[in-house]
Amino acid sequence: MMKAKEIRELSAEELTTKLGELKKDLFNLRLQHATNQLENVNKISEVKRDIARVNTVLRELQLAAK
Repeated sequence: MMKAKEIRELSAEELTTKLGELKKDLFNLRLQHATNQLENVNKISEVKRDIARVNTVLRELQLAAK
């Protein structure tokens, strides 16, 4: 799980890259969950929260740029 402070230190380009990675991770976790290969189901929630944090910081950067 990433902290908000760590996310705010990244640039917009790095955040976009991180968002893509997190979405791929979420897809793989959901696939593992569907095939009963996922042991820790809480990992899905953690990745969703990380995606939300990254989206929030990206939006803040967009609003600050205006």
